[in-house]
Amino acid sequence: MSNLGVVAHAADDLRVEALPEPSPAADEAVLEIAYGGVCGSDLHYWRHGAAGASVLREPMVLGHEIAGTVVVAALDGSGPVVGTRVAVHPLTPKGDGATPWPADRPNLAPASSYLGSALHLPHTQGGFARRVALPTRLLHAVPDGLPLEVAALAEPAAVAWHGLERAGDVRGARVLVIGAGPIGQLVVAVARHHGAAEVVATDLHDLPRRLAEQHGASTIDATDAAAIAALHADVVVESSGTVPGLASAIAACRRGGTIVLLGLQRAGDVPAAIATAITRELTITGSFRFADEFDDVIAALADGSLDVSGIVTHVLPAERAIEAFGIAADASVSSKVLLDFTADQAHDPAVDAPSGSIG
Repeated sequence: MSNLGVVAHAADDLRVEALPEPSPAADEAVLEIAYGGVCGSDLHYWRHGAAGASVLREPMVLGHEIAGTVVVAALDGSGPVVGTRVAVHPLTPKGDGATPWPADRPNLAPASSYLGSALHLPHTQGGFARRVALPTRLLHAVPDGLPLEVAALAEPAAVAWHGLERAGDVRGARVLVIGAGPIGQLVVAVARHHGAAEVVATDLHDLPRRLAEQHGASTIDATDAAAIAALHADVVVESSGTVPGLASAIAACRRGGTIVLLGLQRAGDVPAAIATAITRELTITGSFRFADEFDDVIAALADGSLDVSGIVTHVLPAERAIEAFGIAADASVSSKVLLDFTADQAHDPAVDAPSGSIG
């Protein structure tokens, strides 16, 4: 079976194609990928040829939300043995020799690499392939009882976990989540796990609101400004990454409350009601990726205390990646979309399936 991969070549040029077999370095293991989650950054590379300041300059295998099984152990003896099931932490922290950053917060290292990222050249190739070679430091074993389909959510769940913990202890708090896309859904789940007394979620679409309600949240249409402003939430997690979402976060936060900016806003100046934030003495904090939460997230997924049921709405075989990206881009019909690299197909998609793009 060929090493099928999902490769972004340029804006609107996403291809499903055969890749060379991985050639691991001494500290790398070869993984057989089981599942990979389509992230917002993957969609940006497909649609725009860039994710923020990371611009495609060469073909790049996408994907950083991945889980699979070690099929070749690292030659240097590091990392897991053959047969170990793992989730992948996609960050390699690195300084730039000039910019200071706190050593205990590796997610803030200024010259880091991330799987499936075009920030550096050569690009950091991602994990959307049947077989990939990855440094063993990125591999985290998952318990036998944790399905790899669920383990593939460890990375985005860690983003949500880190974001909520930026607000401190939320036990007994009213937590508002602005934007109930996949990350917002996971914030809802983490808030329930962390003991929030009440969780409220907003979104423009019916589907994400229904999913949030299944996890115990009450919901509000994101256009209902009066209802949102009346919430007086202790903690607001802005996960939409939109200017209206930021406005809603400030409006909804109680005096002395905390806002976590989890959704990445557009580059440059962004309008915000700063006078309101000042007079209410709001604490506004950013949240970027995650730090050392990965193993805690895996443990919570494994023991069921972090309930992510229903957040994956679609699982498609990897040969249908272009279709899967189209589904993932429509928030009215999907939440998290997974690619299944284990599915046996009647024909080798690298030979028989058309590759290209969809509008």
